Amino acid sequence: MDNYTGTVVSKLPFTGTSIFAVMSALAHEHGALNLSQGFPDFPISDELIKLVHSEMKKGNNQYAPMPGVMKLREGIAEMFEKRYGAKYLPETEITITAGATQGLFSAISAFIRPGDEVIIFEPAYDSYAPAVTLQGGMVKYAQLQAPDYSINWETFPGLITGSTRMIVLNSPHNPTGTIVNAQDLKKLEQLLRNRDILLLSDEVYEHLIFDGHTHESICKFPALAERSLIIGSFGKTFHATGWKCGFVLAPAKLSAELRKVHQFVVFAVNTPVQAALATYLKNPDNYIHLHSFYQQKRDKFLELIKGSRFKAVPASGTYFQLLNYENISKEKEMEFASRLVKEHKIASIPVSAFYQKQEDNKMLRFCFAKTDETLEKAAEILCRI
Repeated sequence: MDNYTGTVVSKLPFTGTSIFAVMSALAHEHGALNLSQGFPDFPISDELIKLVHSEMKKGNNQYAPMPGVMKLREGIAEMFEKRYGAKYLPETEITITAGATQGLFSAISAFIRPGDEVIIFEPAYDSYAPAVTLQGGMVKYAQLQAPDYSINWETFPGLITGSTRMIVLNSPHNPTGTIVNAQDLKKLEQLLRNRDILLLSDEVYEHLIFDGHTHESICKFPALAERSLIIGSFGKTFHATGWKCGFVLAPAKLSAELRKVHQFVVFAVNTPVQAALATYLKNPDNYIHLHSFYQQKRDKFLELIKGSRFKAVPASGTYFQLLNYENISKEKEMEFASRLVKEHKIASIPVSAFYQKQEDNKMLRFCFAKTDETLEKAAEILCRI
């Protein structure tokens, strides 16, 4: 079928297949335990499945409204007001998306023009930069400071120019599991005063915060919230990544521009899933205890690998844990991660894949959103290495 002889000029010439797909395929090929891609291997709520089935049986199977099912938008508004004291109007300021990644892509597409600069903190989730590049924007990278992956407030202001249009923030942070604090956001607030710069705040792991910390959402800071688009994910919150249902919160004038793109990217999102989630959200117990659930898993994983040669700083959020292997091998991260799959039958993600220049710090990312049985098998392997 490959008979087309015309010239194909790639808009993403330096972009290959996502590292998540690469490592998951390698894990499948070698029959390895997959702690690379961020998906839980335990069941989602039976109640939630019954709610989706009920909505399907009731006939809610046609297009949802373009911005999303109203009762779900109302539920999100209520949740954010109760958790953060932030008020978003369901009619004009909340949009349901086909997963967080689509929300991110639509937000970047709506506001970034050729020549606009977008600052991204790295290591960075891999969908941000390609979306900027596709719109003709320029990515500038602000490197987080290892080993705690904090923002370098001495060097960061120097990245801002008259062409800076957007800053992408991610907390809790994928891949490092770190979080921003209130002081970070106050500094950002001061830095952006009197500047026409938007914030895109990826907060998909907002409910997964450990060790008594609280999630410092952008919406808690009015001077930041007025220029921000906040991305959320029900897939992450309710262990249903395959349902691809997320949302974007933003002031009305920003939401209006977002929706202009959203309607042509996906138009509307899965109707019965939205309706079921709206009912499920009415009970806060379905999400307010998630931090305890996942902290137990993090703690179990770290306890199980205590006898290994890997070094760990406990993640403060997300369901990912970084492990340093410098006491084991001098191999580059991709080489070592690939060898772990082939020889030891366990898959992880090399953190170098989250850097533009593939920076190598001997770090691998492991997903601990797994059953205890899976974590025990993984730890047994890691302790033998």
